[in-house]
Amino acid sequence: MKFKQAICFLSIIFLISVTVTVFSQDAEIVEPIDHFGFKPGTDRELIAYEDLIEYLNILDEFSDKLKMIEIGKSPFGKPIYICFISSPENIANLDELKTINRSLMLDPEIHDQEREEIIEKGKVFVLATLSMHSREVGPSQSAPLIAYDLITTSEINKLTWLNDVVYMMVPCHNPDGMDMIVEHYKKYKDTKYEGSSMPGVYHKYVGHDNNRDFVTLTQTDTKAIASIYNLEWFPQVMVEKHQMGSGGVRYFVPPPHDPIAEIIDAGIWNWIGIFGSNMITDMTKDGLAGVSQHYLFDEYWPGSTGTCQWKNVIGMLTEAASVQVAKPIYIEPNELTVRGKGLAEYKKSVNMPLPWDGGWWRLGDIIDYEVSSTMSILKTASNHRTDILEFINDLCRREVKKGKTEAPYYYVMPLKQNDQSELVGMVNLLKEHGINVYQLNHDLTINNVIYGSGDIVVPMAQPFRPFIKEVLEDQEFPLRHYTPDGEIIKPYDITSWSLPLHRGVQCTEINIRSTELENSLTEIPGSFNLNKEEVEYNAIILPATNNESYRAAFMAMGLGLKVSRLADDVITDEKEFKKGSFYIERSDKLNNVLQTLTVSPVFLKSDFDYKLNEINMPRIGLTESWFHDMDAGWTRYVLDEYQIPFTILRPADFETTDLKENFDIVIFPNVSKNVLMDGKYKSGSTYYISSYPPEYTKGMGEIGMEKLMEFLDGGGIIISWGRSTQLFDANLKIKHSEDNIEEFKLPFKSITNELKEAGLYCPGPLIKINIKQNHPLTYGLEKDAGILFKRSQVFSTSIPKFDMDRRVIAVFPEKDILLSGYCENENKIANKTAMVWLKKGKGQIVLMGFSPQFRASTQGTYKLLFNSLLLESIK
Repeated sequence: MKFKQAICFLSIIFLISVTVTVFSQDAEIVEPIDHFGFKPGTDRELIAYEDLIEYLNILDEFSDKLKMIEIGKSPFGKPIYICFISSPENIANLDELKTINRSLMLDPEIHDQEREEIIEKGKVFVLATLSMHSREVGPSQSAPLIAYDLITTSEINKLTWLNDVVYMMVPCHNPDGMDMIVEHYKKYKDTKYEGSSMPGVYHKYVGHDNNRDFVTLTQTDTKAIASIYNLEWFPQVMVEKHQMGSGGVRYFVPPPHDPIAEIIDAGIWNWIGIFGSNMITDMTKDGLAGVSQHYLFDEYWPGSTGTCQWKNVIGMLTEAASVQVAKPIYIEPNELTVRGKGLAEYKKSVNMPLPWDGGWWRLGDIIDYEVSSTMSILKTASNHRTDILEFINDLCRREVKKGKTEAPYYYVMPLKQNDQSELVGMVNLLKEHGINVYQLNHDLTINNVIYGSGDIVVPMAQPFRPFIKEVLEDQEFPLRHYTPDGEIIKPYDITSWSLPLHRGVQCTEINIRSTELENSLTEIPGSFNLNKEEVEYNAIILPATNNESYRAAFMAMGLGLKVSRLADDVITDEKEFKKGSFYIERSDKLNNVLQTLTVSPVFLKSDFDYKLNEINMPRIGLTESWFHDMDAGWTRYVLDEYQIPFTILRPADFETTDLKENFDIVIFPNVSKNVLMDGKYKSGSTYYISSYPPEYTKGMGEIGMEKLMEFLDGGGIIISWGRSTQLFDANLKIKHSEDNIEEFKLPFKSITNELKEAGLYCPGPLIKINIKQNHPLTYGLEKDAGILFKRSQVFSTSIPKFDMDRRVIAVFPEKDILLSGYCENENKIANKTAMVWLKKGKGQIVLMGFSPQFRASTQGTYKLLFNSLLLESIK
């Protein structure tokens, strides 16, 4: 007992000495209110991203308890940082602590004595990513207050936390969007439109969907954040801080509601519960009302930042009720409502033990909740330091053991694929996720199946086993009900994310363990690539089966090279070439194209005397509304990635733009017909006024639609998918002259509403379609593909009249329709049309009921878009 008292006494002496040091070191540190001119959270005041980073860099300069490290760039090139906050000793020792993190997270074979030693030295790293959704300003605005408090505190308990914990704060997940939102708010401040929605997406490309990108990792900001726990720092705890609607609970803390991902270890969910229970306890103790848990948000889908849970991180989410950006709002008590999972009514309950009574709700309130929840997380991490570090390595051991003792044992992807470029992309994506990927070094037979030399193998005996299985298998939604056999708990987002199915890559599970296979593997180092340089050649052929062939073709056209497509299938002594493949003659500029390829083209050394059709770069108008049009943003991203130039058309532009003079193709991504036509939201027969300033709420109108039909009549091409296809399911007219107005109805209609009324429910599954072969729209595609069915349309066609025609390009099959995810009554779409080509006069329309580029995650149907863009040259 005396020994323990002595230790306690020495600890107090140590903390007092640290406190004295703190006062001397932090004497020059300026408070946030003095730096910004207002206290963060003040009504109607906001900090811009650059000002936030400037302040944190000042703290870095004057405090040895804070260190800023740049981890990447935003899509617009702004630097993204982690702000490390901890004791001076920990900050000085970050490299060694990082090594400890890596060992505990990834090494299942640490000797017990060594494990004890590094756990004794180790600290709990808590990663907090703030304000990825940029209108949700509170978390980032709270960052200066949290940082200043932690580095200047003299409170013994907080100093203890900083000794046990390294707080890794990403001050803003989305720097571009933060500045956009602040700029918009200030523009309309002191006007009637203060607090209005910012027109467009608060991101270069994807807006709110940046929290839907953590499987596919397409955006640079997503990559920077994911690399923290995939490859670099391996924190044990993570929290993503968000905001939600204004009219319900004030703050959501973990644990989430069902359904949850069944493959994630029970211990992760238990620890999430511990952190969440402590948060609601501590926040209530701090006098913060309206905190709830087990409410609304579930955790079964790995597309968000919470994908770290599949990588053995105790990952969490918080959500604060919003104000109008920085403008306070007043909420009447009887306006407070709840919905969905966990709370049936706004009353005191086990999931919300202290309801908020209503009244004024301010940005400063949000910040109070953010500060309190953050301190609670740090306290919990400190109190359980040893247990958490032990748990992380225990979990590493368990997952590797499961990979050796439970099926599936391996996933194998043949080297020969219809689209080899997508195989290469998938291997590199898995490596970016921290997965070890291998190749067979010789042919091998397992269970009478021959696997070839060079085939890709992903063993399951890896620490990130849950993630591997989750993204390589097809999905089966964890169906849960509110009552036995009652209403299902509906999915929060999509229900399919299988990388092989979405990319059109063949992948096989092996359900028996094979030591022979394990001894026949060579790990793939660095970036995977199948492109081999060829010195002597006259021309190249890029197979239409590879997505990257289209990128190369568009790039070549952009460089001024002549690009052609094969008019027929060609069989030579060397190889078989499919119709639609690209032909480019050798030139100096072609080398720039070849360097971008991951799969070798076919190098031709002799003359190629077969029929070719030259293609040209189309002039593309891409329609994007001002209404946070994320599908259009994803389309812009895909077009940019594939070197395809385009011009943005806002709906109001159609009235004043000479479409025929400026464009060959006009694209309509998946957005509501009412937003496009009228600049308004509509549900049933009711229109809703948006929260955008009025200059951004003008639609195409009748005149704009007439201009579009004139463009079609003159030979233009229209490409439309998803809900925007409803624009053309109407009585249309072409104004040939003042006294010659032609009215017509295209030979198709949407039957989606009727199917929904008959019981069709498809919350983002992957659905099979059968594709018409040897059609200019389907070059390079196999006879089957998978489409992501979310807000999608189903068509029927009819016998055309006058100067119209139609061809069904893709249909849903008679059976085996669902490939991955969840769908009810999918038999209702059996043999129905998913994609149709229409002709009217000289013009053509391509209608897809689905988004072919859905969130840049359905590479298996990209070619439907690319071929549509090249349709004019090969019609």
